[in-house]
Amino acid sequence: MKQIISVLVENQAGALNKITGLFARRAFNIDSLAVGVTEDKSISRITMIVDSGNSVVEQVEKQLNKLVNVIKVRSFNASEVVGKELAMIKIASGSKARSEIKDLADIMEARIIDISTSTITLEISDTPERIDLFEEMVRPYGIQEIARTGIIALQKGSSAIS
Repeated sequence: MKQIISVLVENQAGALNKITGLFARRAFNIDSLAVGVTEDKSISRITMIVDSGNSVVEQVEKQLNKLVNVIKVRSFNASEVVGKELAMIKIASGSKARSEIKDLADIMEARIIDISTSTITLEISDTPERIDLFEEMVRPYGIQEIARTGIIALQKGSSAIS
């Protein structure tokens, strides 16, 4: 079962290292990891996707709460959050394929962010499943590079982790 863990930490050097070290020492795998500052520049939000049972997630939450620079920890099921991932995909494209790739991009709501005589680079922000689908659709054209951020998520409704 995939769980989303959102951690608010003091924005200090070494905070991410302490948190990922905790996972490494316990041999827990992190499927996705995204870090960024919040509305308060002194606080960062770490969003992790882990694949494990509820008891493991509860244990990890307790361990995370013991770390000095951790402010708050919450775990969520996918149905409790609004989550997105960003991907940039560079595709080999001659002039003939460009219109087909542009049509696919329009259908999937991707944006062209760079174009050259031999490549086109697209940006898509969506769920991981839709990004996987888009990647599958453009793969026949020849993917040269892909960069994906991992999921960032916020709790649905008026509740907030802070």
